[in-house]
Amino acid sequence: MDQLVRRQAAVRSTGRAVERPVERPVERSTEAASGPCPIRIAAEALRRPVRRRGKELETAIFDATLDQLTSGGFARLTMEGVAQAARTGKAALYRRWASKVELVIDALDSTLPRPSDTPDLGSAREELLYLVESFAAVVHSRSGGAMHALMAELDHEQAALFKDFMAQRVIEPTKGVILDILRRGAERGDVRPGAVTSMVADLAPAMLLYRVKICGGRVGPEFATELVDEVMVPLMRN
Repeated sequence: MDQLVRRQAAVRSTGRAVERPVERPVERSTEAASGPCPIRIAAEALRRPVRRRGKELETAIFDATLDQLTSGGFARLTMEGVAQAARTGKAALYRRWASKVELVIDALDSTLPRPSDTPDLGSAREELLYLVESFAAVVHSRSGGAMHALMAELDHEQAALFKDFMAQRVIEPTKGVILDILRRGAERGDVRPGAVTSMVADLAPAMLLYRVKICGGRVGPEFATELVDEVMVPLMRN
């Protein structure tokens, strides 16, 4: 009441009203009004490790490893880079693989075809064709590109490790399957018994490695048919 009396007295003495301060609206940020920026949320989500386990995580790690090998080679491949590409933590890699050599070997092992999967097709020719085609297809795959990058740059010590892997995982099992194919063929009568030898079984993997390593990976769609029909079949029957 006293404040009202004083205000009225001030108006009578000055002849004008006392201006009241203008109350300005409180400014609200765009983010507060419309919510968090969806682009920023997406970017932050992509930077966070994805919680995957088991086979899903393993597949992501192997895919990232082969991609890194193919694009940058073995020397530039790092455990940190693989973890980042697979969107996981580096600790997840080191819990299973002590080095990138072990990781690369397991990544290749997971994708290379297994010779033991060759079915009994009732014909030595058809079975050999199936086997050679499956490995020829690998040359132009991501695994083949990774293998080519490895062979091009490894030093002697590292090359020995991968040479042992190739011998135990690919070459020796392939030779064993070819010998089984030749034995079955001999029992059916479409392979001469004298052709069931380790030397004949060496031909297919040896020719494939020659084309890949010496001839720069030139393995065309006709390679499997030519190898089987022009080399293997004459040896098996004559």
